[in-house]
Amino acid sequence: MLLKKQLMKVDIIAFGAHPDDVELGCGGSISSAISQGLKVGIVDLTKGELGTRGTKEIRKKESEKASEILGVSFRKNLGFKDGFFVNDKAHQLRVIELLREHKPSIVFCNAVKDRHIDHPKASKLVSDSCFLSGLSKIKTNYKNSINQSPWTPKQVYHYIQWFDIKPDLLIDISDFQEKKMKAIMAYNSQFYDPNSKEPNTPISSKNFIDSIKQRDQNFGRISGVVAAEGFTVERPPVVKDIKGII
Repeated sequence: MLLKKQLMKVDIIAFGAHPDDVELGCGGSISSAISQGLKVGIVDLTKGELGTRGTKEIRKKESEKASEILGVSFRKNLGFKDGFFVNDKAHQLRVIELLREHKPSIVFCNAVKDRHIDHPKASKLVSDSCFLSGLSKIKTNYKNSINQSPWTPKQVYHYIQWFDIKPDLLIDISDFQEKKMKAIMAYNSQFYDPNSKEPNTPISSKNFIDSIKQRDQNFGRISGVVAAEGFTVERPPVVKDIKGII
């Protein structure tokens, strides 16, 4: 007889098309959440195997180091094909299985529009899967366990990446920007290294790394804090009463 497995429920799952997307887009928000006792998991959809610099094996080691820096509860990689995954039933079911396994209240995922073609694809795939995960007639049979119960996250937030998208929500990361940048630089094969012999890419310049920090600081400036991360929302978040916005 197959029994239910003891599965880890988390408060937040942060999805990224590639290892390093999550760190760049919402690493500070993750650090902030963990500092408040919330459980956070990261799910990378691909291994980043098409990246110009480094290898998928190097990216795996770098993602493990970044995860340790952030202190997440788990990190998983779905092994989708970098550059070629699609938003279809097979891919959706894999994401749905994870949502039903870990039952997050909040989902962070890629930007709705971006330079890299995988980012908006991942954004839509995860968003659609969050909706479908709540439908009871969609059956999943994860790891040979009994059928999973439906689960719908309360909110889906899309972090901001290459393009300067106007945010709907800002999260204060003033006390966590340093940790965010340390987690980003764990991917030393991908980002600025004056001693690297690898080809230059749009994200390997010092300007790119500086722009990540400067954008957080600019979001902080306009919201009255030191640094903040921006997100777009699918529906406006609701507070219980006026105290929630004071």
